[in-house]
Amino acid sequence: MKFADRGEAGRRLADKLLHLKDRQPVVLALPRGGVAVGFEIARALDGALDIVLVRKIGVPWQPELALGAVTDGDRPATFIDWDLATSLAVPDGYIEEETTRQLEEIERRRKSYCEGRPAVEIADRTAIVVDDGIATGATMRVALQAMRRRAPARLVLAVPIAPPDTLARLLEEAADEAVCLETPAGLGAIGYYYRDFHQMSDTEVTDLLARAPRPTANKAAHRGS
Repeated sequence: MKFADRGEAGRRLADKLLHLKDRQPVVLALPRGGVAVGFEIARALDGALDIVLVRKIGVPWQPELALGAVTDGDRPATFIDWDLATSLAVPDGYIEEETTRQLEEIERRRKSYCEGRPAVEIADRTAIVVDDGIATGATMRVALQAMRRRAPARLVLAVPIAPPDTLARLLEEAADEAVCLETPAGLGAIGYYYRDFHQMSDTEVTDLLARAPRPTANKAAHRGS
């Protein structure tokens, strides 16, 4: 076990991100687990905390295997591993239906987590995209692509654990900087590296967001505007 829980992982990760503290960073966490990590980073860096809503598109008969991912926004970003889809003979109809279903789930979560909470403006600022770990990298790739469209001055990927090849690929394709504490070649399940890796509830997420610093009015834009 490398981490007691997501909070400890976030505090340790924050120590490696202190060089960004004076750049007015915005921490963008992937729910649910990434919010617990991001909360600690935002607190340590005196940065605003917001979320990136991303949903995995799983293989029909093996949902934990990521075929791709989708995120919300005015222009939803989608990534599909078409080589994998072809090799597994996944029907195009399934991909379309599952993408629509996951976008509906994103909308449900957005209303649950963000009702009355303004989105943080990241244009020309340092944006730190955070999760509690990376396995295939599909969801993180989509999150980074979506955040890049919002024109941050610098886009940073920060995770406690990720495979070295996946981390390198994401850095090359989507991020300006990557900070990671553990990069085991044979990663296995992310949960193996946490003593407490419980499935966070929507209530836990909304509680952390409520406790996080709110963006000031001149640095926020209402969602959907």
